[in-house]
Amino acid sequence: MSYPQDYFSAPIDINLILSGSFAELRTNHFHSGLDIKTQGKEGFKTYASAAGYVSRIKISRYGYGKALYIKHPNGYTTVYAHLKKFSAAIEAYVKKRQYQKETFEIELFPKAGTLKVLDKQLIAYTGNTGGSGGPHLHFEIRDPQERPINPLMFGFDVKDTTPPVIYGLFGYPISENSHVGGDTKRVEIRIIKQKDGTYKSEPIIAYGEIGFGIISMDRQDLASNKNGVNNIQTSFNGQKSLEVNLNRFSFDETKHLNRYIDYEFLYNNKKRIQKLFIEKNNPLSVMNAFTNGGALKIENNTYSIYKIFVSDFKGNQSELNIPIRGVYQKLSDPINRNAKLQHVSATKETVLQKDNVSIQILKNTFYEDVDLLFEVSNDTLKLHTALIPLQKSITINFDISKYKKEDKTRLFIGSVSRYGNKLYYSPTKKRGNTLSTRTKYLGSYSLGIDSENPEIKAINFKNKSWISNHKYLKVKINDKVSGIKNYRATLNERWILMEYDTKTQLLTHDFEDQTITETENNFKIIVTDNVGNSSTFESIFYRK
Repeated sequence: MSYPQDYFSAPIDINLILSGSFAELRTNHFHSGLDIKTQGKEGFKTYASAAGYVSRIKISRYGYGKALYIKHPNGYTTVYAHLKKFSAAIEAYVKKRQYQKETFEIELFPKAGTLKVLDKQLIAYTGNTGGSGGPHLHFEIRDPQERPINPLMFGFDVKDTTPPVIYGLFGYPISENSHVGGDTKRVEIRIIKQKDGTYKSEPIIAYGEIGFGIISMDRQDLASNKNGVNNIQTSFNGQKSLEVNLNRFSFDETKHLNRYIDYEFLYNNKKRIQKLFIEKNNPLSVMNAFTNGGALKIENNTYSIYKIFVSDFKGNQSELNIPIRGVYQKLSDPINRNAKLQHVSATKETVLQKDNVSIQILKNTFYEDVDLLFEVSNDTLKLHTALIPLQKSITINFDISKYKKEDKTRLFIGSVSRYGNKLYYSPTKKRGNTLSTRTKYLGSYSLGIDSENPEIKAINFKNKSWISNHKYLKVKINDKVSGIKNYRATLNERWILMEYDTKTQLLTHDFEDQTITETENNFKIIVTDNVGNSSTFESIFYRK
């Protein structure tokens, strides 16, 4: 499919250097755009990539932070995220509705004629809001069906003459009687970079149905960031085997990244192996197998060559050659299933229950049948470890009828950190004597109790002080146990907008909102945590 090459222009007027590429492998999803570096700073002017109208505005503490969506006459939508602030007209439109609804977090869908923009019109300034790990501009192009497409397909140019790097190769025995190097489970295979730039593995012996996986990254010329690759192709004895084309996907399928990578290896090693064979219940459209789902069938007394070609968008390519000798081996009997584990069928709904804990698992939550460790002790649930990906959320219920009435209101369900030294609040609902949470992660969960009120601290003012020269009013808020749920700030008993930066825990009010009409001002803020504990801070300041 062809895409318009001269329609969209760059959203910022500095060199396009990427800290993140399209379809890069991220936690539970493919990256849906380009992360454009902004020299470690905020505040670069951001322009409409083409004429159109603002179709959506979303402000969130997390995720994209401050984000703009522009619909264009050709049906495409461009997205600009992690913004510091919007241009004057858009900012005024948003703030008016924030004050009307008395909320910082907001999502708006302006009508087509409300906020029209011209090509290269100033629409915002780059920032570091939401879940951003540093200042940059996240930029997307979506088709009329809201599917993200690699912006580089539209003619944007990023300097890249460097081929991808292949860091690791792994073999996977797939069928019951198969092996790779005599192993019946995943095995790492040593690879060596040749003088001509290609890679070659040590010769391996194998038998039966097997597959391979790689760890690979790409680098552009002007940045040291390890970015995702664009295309992977494999061949077996000269015949096409599999292609992974990472130029377009849909948001409906992005979670299935967890079926593409080796999820267990990621949990244990914090590295992502891309499996170059299509396993059962993997619906990813980015993967196209030509034979046998990309897996190989190795017969006894055979010699074969398997090749992997890894490319970036500019066509720079790395090649890995794997010589395979087919050798049948009698394998040891498989280890019997642990009787302590609970067998869960992927195609059936399952309820696990013990003591005061029950778990509801909907059908098709797992990609395949699994055996789970399920233990309950002293209000702590151990539900296996987070080695297995989930397609759907499971529901965990705790019966709290044994607790005192005054304690029940302060209880919550938390996920236990990997090493058991911290409890993280999991969104908890209470119905009668039952606490419930929904999660997409296996692991340990426990009841926690939060009897501490949130902390509130003035940052740039003191009680009864003059702050006429201040542009902002800043307050820091924190809750050490269950976390902040909401807050409400007023000046002279009128609600004011305070923007929340969760990374710094700062609330900031901009005096340009012109909410002040008096010299003496009564500031009040109420902060509530996730179990309902609240704190109130009040102060007087003077301003002319």
